[in-house]
Amino acid sequence: MPKIKIYSRSFSPELYKFSRELYPQGVEAVRLTDRSADGYFYAMLRDTDCDIAINIDEDAYVCDPEAVMQLALKVYKEGWANAGTPDCGPGCPRSHNPIVTNPFFNILNLKLIREKYQGPAQIRAFDYNAVKEEMVSRFKEQYAEAYNGSFDIYDFEPYYSFYLWLAYNFKTLYLPSQRHGDGLSTILYDTQGNMLCKHSWMARKYKVDAAQTQRINALIDEVYALRGRRRPQITRSERMRFAVELAAGYVKKAFIRIVRWPGKLRRAIRHKKEKRP
Repeated sequence: MPKIKIYSRSFSPELYKFSRELYPQGVEAVRLTDRSADGYFYAMLRDTDCDIAINIDEDAYVCDPEAVMQLALKVYKEGWANAGTPDCGPGCPRSHNPIVTNPFFNILNLKLIREKYQGPAQIRAFDYNAVKEEMVSRFKEQYAEAYNGSFDIYDFEPYYSFYLWLAYNFKTLYLPSQRHGDGLSTILYDTQGNMLCKHSWMARKYKVDAAQTQRINALIDEVYALRGRRRPQITRSERMRFAVELAAGYVKKAFIRIVRWPGKLRRAIRHKKEKRP
């Protein structure tokens, strides 16, 4: 049996608490709070004690833990490197590259990926444009659902290179999704139609924007009700501890963003040039 762990790149300790309470029982959970958007995946790959990583954002809430575990075993046994939903389409409020799976939920076959993975430099050097036509053709054969993204987008997010490299070198299992009735959240399914999780999006607005906070809380309560449970209360001591942790998190986040600005500026300039007639 493969060694399975759950990973989450978390910022809000409160949202993480609500999400973690719904994880499949008996699976080790690893919370990373100080990784960049792509460094998070490289940290997983360095964990050689993990064969299969279930990547769950802190604003994604597991509806069917048994289906999640069955999907993890399917990915391992059938030799998929990644299972996730395209970064566009009817269930996703984004319109980016369909080949890339959005990282709110993925199952990553780290054992398989390590057979070709040599380090972050290898990923960053991957020339998507040189093989784009081949990758687009393969994607259209694999994914029959509707999508509204652009295959021309290749570095919209720092982690895009990682997912594109994965899709070129291995098999990606694309999962179907549906837009929630709240108009924003995503409902993710496995290939048999089992509901895996519900993802709220806009986690950065939690406890900052009243309307978004209310919507996110409603989604959390909905999933807890689906599981026959009630959302856990936050104790006074937890609130104090979470406030300190959140303040430290903002400092870390500011530092990471400052370090990332040169790369973001280069991507913005490149995108602007590409759009010129």
